[in-house]
Amino acid sequence: MSAAAAAAIRWCAAVSAVILFFLLISPSTAIYCDEDDCYDLLGVTQSANASEIKKAYYKLSLKHHPDKNPDPESKKLFVKIANAYEILKDEDTRAQYDYAIEHPEEVFYNTARYYQAYYGHKTDTRAVLIGLLLVLSAFQYLNQWTRYNQAIEMVKKTPAYKNKLRALELERSGGTTNKKKSNKQTSKKLEEDFSKELDLQIKGAEMPSVWELVGVRFVLLPYTIGKLLLWSGCWFWRYKVKKAPYSWEDASYLTQRSLGASLDAWRTVDDATKEDLVYRRLWEKPNLESYMSEMRKESKRRR
Repeated sequence: MSAAAAAAIRWCAAVSAVILFFLLISPSTAIYCDEDDCYDLLGVTQSANASEIKKAYYKLSLKHHPDKNPDPESKKLFVKIANAYEILKDEDTRAQYDYAIEHPEEVFYNTARYYQAYYGHKTDTRAVLIGLLLVLSAFQYLNQWTRYNQAIEMVKKTPAYKNKLRALELERSGGTTNKKKSNKQTSKKLEEDFSKELDLQIKGAEMPSVWELVGVRFVLLPYTIGKLLLWSGCWFWRYKVKKAPYSWEDASYLTQRSLGASLDAWRTVDDATKEDLVYRRLWEKPNLESYMSEMRKESKRRR
């Protein structure tokens, strides 16, 4: 794992630990009116009805409203009173607050109900979706870069890579190499330059691309669906209606799909083998069964 990925994981763990700590040490009722009691702020009892709560609020607002009372402390108290009234005037939020008072040990449940009631309807679903896609894309990109760098380092330690690098160095230097120790740093720099020229194809750990990120794919989803529908329509018209012979590209696609090979695996097949497989018309079931039977016999013969 790279240093950047490890640092990101440690940072997320630290933030989660801090949030969990504050949730555990704070009573679940504190999220409503801080450390105060909402009923005490309005000067009513828990059994007060909606009319009594409204009357108490208007009485206190006339006394502590900033337009009536310029005292800074009175202004702070008015904000608390207004918040308490917002909580107690609604039957649902008042019921949630009463439940939190009676069950202070259910910290996580009470906290979840509070945020769902106060922010669930205020939060734009589109903003949440965009934020989620951005976070997922960032983690996906970081993970891909980590896997790619790890794979590159592993490949550079293999004899095949070193031999290929050696051949490229000889080609660039005209068949001569300098083995003096004084040129060790220069050789290291040349090795880095040569390694950049090598085409490293690593299955399962390709270089990250923004086009593969889940966020970009989601944005391009309408275009992708439209392109797929257009391609399907053209395929149906050309090969089902007009009965035209398959082009090389389409026959190659059908062969790849019939064999259950991935696109990367199919690309590694040499042209002669591809041509032979396409000629066999493996997308037709009898031909595929015959081919698979041949492969099984060949495998047994080699054993």
